Amino acid sequence: MKVPVYGLKGEVKGEVTLGKAFSHPARKDLIRRAVVSEESRTRQHYGADPLAGKRTSAKYIGTRSEKGSMMNKEMARSKRITAGGYMHWRARFNPNNVKGRRAHPPLVEKVWDKKINRKEMLLALFSAVSCSSEKAMVKSRGHDVEEVKHIPLVLEDGFQELKKTSQVEEVLTALGLGSELERCSEKKTRAGRGKTRGRRNIRKKGPLIVVSEDKGISKAAGNIPGVDVSLAGKLKVGMLAPGTLPGRLTIWTRSAAELISNPAAAKPKQ
Repeated sequence: MKVPVYGLKGEVKGEVTLGKAFSHPARKDLIRRAVVSEESRTRQHYGADPLAGKRTSAKYIGTRSEKGSMMNKEMARSKRITAGGYMHWRARFNPNNVKGRRAHPPLVEKVWDKKINRKEMLLALFSAVSCSSEKAMVKSRGHDVEEVKHIPLVLEDGFQELKKTSQVEEVLTALGLGSELERCSEKKTRAGRGKTRGRRNIRKKGPLIVVSEDKGISKAAGNIPGVDVSLAGKLKVGMLAPGTLPGRLTIWTRSAAELISNPAAAKPKQ
């Protein structure tokens, strides 16, 4: 598949032949599995204190002849404190008692990782790349691509050398992404308890910039709301399909597009 290569001012600078990764059949099921697998590895392990609710002298005495026996007392046979005083016969330790342990606490040993075969991950990556190359899928995901000159959008390698946010915005506007940047600049307040848990605002995902070398473009484009930058060698399925929804608007540099066309170079690491 041959696509035009655009310059920094929106003019056509030549053509580039893209590999089979850009025309691969869409596999939404594999894309979903790959994204879930990637996100599961970033989940932080958590668990309760193993001794929570067990730091007590309460015990159960069932022998009739022993002092403090609970036999024939007409009381529940729970572990109780027998030290005397106002805490005498107070039930502790059991899950149904006050200040007792939890019945089924979360364990730190739980494995959250969801595995996926290496070949399936590679297949999902190529499928996500091809979905981002179809204008219908990009438009159905919510991106404003009416004025975009071409999809997939390939730029010359000089784009990855930009070091100012204003320069990146000028290039994107010249390529017809002005309305897309306006769409991503809107910010909404989340409904529910998430407002108090560090995720108060919601912002839409914008274009993804894929480069072969980072020569300043990550800092320049990182200040634009909704825009993300990734190296072609470290490209993940979750970047191309946020929320397991494929078809994200992607901007490629020429060298990055040639690199992703080579399966050996684009093989993900596990």
